[in-house]
Amino acid sequence: MSIFERYLSLWVALCIAAGIALGKILPGLFNTLASWQAANVNFAIAVLIWAMVFPMMVGVDFASLKRIGERPKGLAVTLVVNWLIKPFTMAGLGVLFFKHVFAGLIPPADAENYIAGLILLGAAPCTAMVFVWSQLTRGDPTYTLAQVSVNDAIMVFAYAPIVALLLGVVEIAVPWETLILSVVLYVAIPLAAGAFARTRLIEKGGETAVNAFTAKLKPFSVIGLLATVTLLFGFQGQVILDRPLVIVLIAIPLLLQSYGIFAIAYAAAWAWRIPFNIAAPCALIGTSNFFELAVAVAISLFGLDSGAAL
Repeated sequence: MSIFERYLSLWVALCIAAGIALGKILPGLFNTLASWQAANVNFAIAVLIWAMVFPMMVGVDFASLKRIGERPKGLAVTLVVNWLIKPFTMAGLGVLFFKHVFAGLIPPADAENYIAGLILLGAAPCTAMVFVWSQLTRGDPTYTLAQVSVNDAIMVFAYAPIVALLLGVVEIAVPWETLILSVVLYVAIPLAAGAFARTRLIEKGGETAVNAFTAKLKPFSVIGLLATVTLLFGFQGQVILDRPLVIVLIAIPLLLQSYGIFAIAYAAAWAWRIPFNIAAPCALIGTSNFFELAVAVAISLFGLDSGAAL
């Protein structure tokens, strides 16, 4: 592993601190960057995500997609964890902590908002970031694309009913424009660019040329990740400084669920003897991450559209 990958947690922590500080020092710059959006999808974030996921997209072998059904175990674990376990455990942890454990620390009305934010977050699987984590763990890029595509398709139909069930309401305002534009920007465009680059590379030098090209791009992927962290926390820097207790309280159930869901998915993959390059990405797609913390804060404080923008 490179130094960037080996100490990624340290770089992320430093970028979080840098983002909060820069958001405080240069609010005008971050307000301008935050305004570059449509349907609550930020274009600056989209460009950085392209840098993150492009190397993985180049590695996708479309000819192998037709054989994805030959390895159904990984998809089975992903789907069960994402849609039958994750939303309900997130709701349960939200109620446990904000109705009982943290009951004396926050007003009841705020507790309801935080629970709603966690439920909205828990029902949505991670998508674009899975490509980054899969690349870092040397996951199978073709399988990663397949699992992300399947989960995105299911999310279009299952997200609103699951959220409605957990929140106990009949109608949920799902920002469909945001959902569709996010999939196009974060998955479809870099996928098309990666497919084009892969075709040209295969013509010139085969898989050797593809591997050499992606190896050169790998540092840019990590840099894009760190820049995205800095930008996200710059956008929310003032909120974090104004309400640090909220951040800590939201982070606790998220961290517990993150480790718990990963442990369940990876243990299931291990017990089912799923190969590591399939087990790693299938376990990662259901876990929480620092992006989800930012999203949870935004949803809880400002509503669904604010979280979707991240």
